[in-house]
Parts: sequence; C-alpha cells; structure tokens
Amino acid sequence: MTSTNPFRYGALALDEAFTDREAEIDELKADVRNGQDVVIFAPRRYGKSSLVWRASQELAREKALVAQVDLMTAPTPATFAEKLARTIHDDVASPLLRAKERLRVFGDLKVTPSITVDPQTGGISFSFDVGERREDIHATIERLLELPGELAADRKRQVVLVLDEFQEVVEIDRRLPNLMRAVFQRQPEVAHVYLGSKRHMMQRIFNDENEPFWRSAKQVELGVIAREPFAAYIRRQFERTDRYVAAAAVDAILESTGGHPYATQELCYFAWQETAADERAEAEHVDAALTKVLRSEHAHFSLLWERASSVQRVLLTELALEPGRPLTGDYRRRHNLPAPSTVQRAVEALERDELVARDRGSVRIVEPFLAAWLVRDMRGL
Repeated sequence: MTSTNPFRYGALALDEAFTDREAEIDELKADVRNGQDVVIFAPRRYGKSSLVWRASQELAREKALVAQVDLMTAPTPATFAEKLARTIHDDVASPLLRAKERLRVFGDLKVTPSITVDPQTGGISFSFDVGERREDIHATIERLLELPGELAADRKRQVVLVLDEFQEVVEIDRRLPNLMRAVFQRQPEVAHVYLGSKRHMMQRIFNDENEPFWRSAKQVELGVIAREPFAAYIRRQFERTDRYVAAAAVDAILESTGGHPYATQELCYFAWQETAADERAEAEHVDAALTKVLRSEHAHFSLLWERASSVQRVLLTELALEPGRPLTGDYRRRHNLPAPSTVQRAVEALERDELVARDRGSVRIVEPFLAAWLVRDMRGL
C-alpha cells in the first residue's frame, strides 16, 4: 500500500498536518469563552487561519457557535451583507432554531433579501439588490451584526464571529469600521476574532488612535514554532508513513526554515518525496528537496523581483548574503549601498510588503526561501 505524503502546504493545515500551537489554541479558546475580542498578528504563511480553524473546531465541540466571513470574498456592502446573512443562518440560527423559525430572524431587515434554496443540498443563500440606497444597506448590515448577540443572549450560548482578511473592511466601505465598532462594543455575548494577511494595514486599524478599532481587541502575536516540538512532529510524520528521518536531516530542515510553519511543511513535503518507503531521509535528501522547493517557488519569487525597484533588488540581494544593519555606514560600504535615506525608503517598502523585518535596527528577509533563491539563482552560488 502506497503511503500518502503527510505534509501539507498551500492550504489549511488540518488534522495531522497541524502541529503544536497548543498554548495558542488554549489561550484563544479561553479568550473566546470570556467574550474577549482578539486580533491575531502574524506575517503571511504563519498559520493564522489554521490556528483559528483548529480552535473553532474544538469550541464547536464545546457547543460554542462559530460564524465566519472572509471579507476578501465580499467586495461590496451588498455582498458583505449576503455573506453575513448566510453564516448567521447556517452557523448561528440553524443550531438554535427550528427550520420554520430560522428565516424569521431576518424579517425586520431594512432591505428584504431574496432567499434561494438549493434544490440539491437544501442550502440557503441570500441576495441583496445592489441598487438599494447605501444608507439602507448600512442599516441592514447593522441589523445583521446585531443578530448573533441577540441569538446568543436568548439561548445562553457563546458565539464567535471570525472576520478573515479584516483589513479589507475599508475597501468595502469606509464607513463600515465605525458601524461595526458601534455594534460590537455592545455585544458581550459575542467574541470577535480578526485576521488579516496585510499586517501593516491590520496594525494601523488596531493601533492607530484615530481608527475606531483602536485598542478594541486583545492583540496576539503569532511567532514561529519552537524547534523541539517541530522536530518531534517531523519525525512522527515520517514514521507514521513508513519512513524515517535522520537527526541531521531534521536539523537541516529547521536550519533552512527557522521554524516558519508554511516553509517547514513545504520543505518536509519535498524531503518526504525524496525518501523511499522504509528508508531514511538524510541531509542530502533535504538539499535535493530545497532545490525542488526553489524551483517550485521560482515564479512567485520572480514576480516579487519584477515588482521591486532597483534599490530594493540590490538591498534584498545583499541581505540574502548578510542580514544586518543596512543603514550603517560600515554595512553600506561593504555592500556598495546608496545613501541612508534611500536605503531607509527601500527597507520601509519591503517591510510593508512583508519581505523583510526589522529587529533593533537589524534587517532580515522573512519571505520563506527568498534568501536561498537569491543566493542560488541571482548570484549563481
């Protein structure tokens, strides 16, 4: 019987593909039980969505009601209202109310939705006329946002509203943040969990005193996964699929990824593919796997390279060879970089794109495998 690769990347890390984060899950679940709003900060590909999915599954088993809306899939106020109405119906009203009662909760909306039933699945979908006045759509959204709290209070159930890609709220409608904040601060029965892939925008929403969501939620910073639990996970995943992995190979994997969740899963995926059944992955398997990872990521990294300015390209190339303090005279002289102000602007732009990170003046590349790609492909080393 052929074993299936146990490592996953590019989608949610579910079930056995999910590793560690027990402390973060327990903390998030405790916050939700307390009705505490939470915003999770992390660079891209750190597993924010996987973490919330796992916590949501465990909370659901404890009879909490979890509704989720991805704001990236709701580009207009009308589509946001449609997504919101459906998740309230499916994930909040349906577990609490009989079928005939579920649609009644939507009876006093300012804009009456068109409701469609899928004849094959029985699923309900909502549609709001995009031609309606914006004020009426806003009133409808406000009423929809109030419903989870009312249903939770009536039935004494905990409700969690997860808002993914929350930074898009401003793009949907600039008045939405004020409207949402006005409703949410009156909902002790509902815990709101905010996620976003554009970290600098999320930080502005929650850390700028001029924004309505300023200091409105507990802020959780998601870091890399610690070395020991990740090493144990890698060994376990190999062994449960009739393969083994040498300690040197595990060290090489984690040295390459630094415990980055997505990157580690990706490199392990290719290392597993390099290892035959009943054999052991060695350091050379990891090196071959890294070559295939860089080949797989080439289109992505090439696009990032094309978008970068000439100064950003030079800076990225030098940081790939030597992370450090590019604003100092010594570093700039060694790497032939331009004036500090020019380098500063390049660092800020790359930081906004989450390609680099700063720590006490030191700058490093954070995009998984970008440094290795630059060294191997751009410098030919």
